[in-house]
Amino acid sequence: MKRRTAKRPEHCRALVTGGSGDLGQAICRRLAGEGLELIVHAASRLERAEQTAEAIRAEGGRAQAVQFDLADAEATAAAMTALTAEAPIGIVVHNAGLHQDAPMAGMSEDAWRRVMAVNLDGFFRVVQPTLLGMSRLRFGRVIAISSVAARLGNRGQANYAAAKAGLHGAILSLSREMAGRGLSFNTIAPGLIDTGMIEAEQIEATLPLIPAGRIGQPDEVAALVAFLCRDEAAYINAQMIGIDGGMAAGH
Repeated sequence: MKRRTAKRPEHCRALVTGGSGDLGQAICRRLAGEGLELIVHAASRLERAEQTAEAIRAEGGRAQAVQFDLADAEATAAAMTALTAEAPIGIVVHNAGLHQDAPMAGMSEDAWRRVMAVNLDGFFRVVQPTLLGMSRLRFGRVIAISSVAARLGNRGQANYAAAKAGLHGAILSLSREMAGRGLSFNTIAPGLIDTGMIEAEQIEATLPLIPAGRIGQPDEVAALVAFLCRDEAAYINAQMIGIDGGMAAGH
């Protein structure tokens, strides 16, 4: 029996966590260009989120900026209750993340918990409140921005790699639970992306490991996010898609 493919609603809202960072800004602007209404999230740099929202509005789009700490369960719950009360959120891009690097032998429990709280717990806190609304829309996209570290591991980043790998486990389970309702769930695993915060030494050390011979650009990740949000990507589900210049080939 042929099942009708769900179509994206004409007025669809998209929440991008970490929308105030360089990668988040690129994702927000790209999705706004697709006709989506953006909710640009910031943890602390509200002025940058406001700038992104204003730039989108100046180009004829719709956007608002919000601020809350994903590590704060109560604050996030209050913010998500207010946002979902306005109208359903059809797309969530969980881009927010942080790292506190140290070899595990010397890693503090606080460093472990803080990275988990933002990267993994934050995913639950923003996605779970949106699922009922997506089900009612018969349309939804959840995209978790993971990392090549989730596939390869990385020295000094056991907490970060574990959190980013955990995102894909959640995505796999969500797909089994809800894909039949017109929703799709996918993970994107970027490699080294030029966000303006990468030290030259890190680039020099990593380039030999990248078959493409260069680091990636935020717009390249944003383009993949935008495609996964389109109607024609509806049958792509439960995938971890690398965008790393071939760095994780074979993994």
